[in-house]
Amino acid sequence: MTLDELRIEIDAIDRELVALLEKRMDVSAAVADWKQAHGRAILDPAREAAKLDGVQAMCRPETAELIRGLFQNIMAASRAWQAARMEAQDGRP
Repeated sequence: MTLDELRIEIDAIDRELVALLEKRMDVSAAVADWKQAHGRAILDPAREAAKLDGVQAMCRPETAELIRGLFQNIMAASRAWQAARMEAQDGRP
């Protein structure tokens, strides 16, 4: 495979990743709505630790730590997204 062909393949994967991450953020917004309606905190440390352990268990050994770190960033972004959504809803009349 040529470098250009490999880059085309990466571009296609990136399009899929973006679509999946946007879908994840949509679900994360629904989680924020549920948490707000039920008076729950955004951060659930036990849930996050279990989620990270589960993600790491799905990975090949050589990628496990890298992917765990990526998911830590994804989860931090989801928390920020939820916080912004909940704050915006609190400001509504």
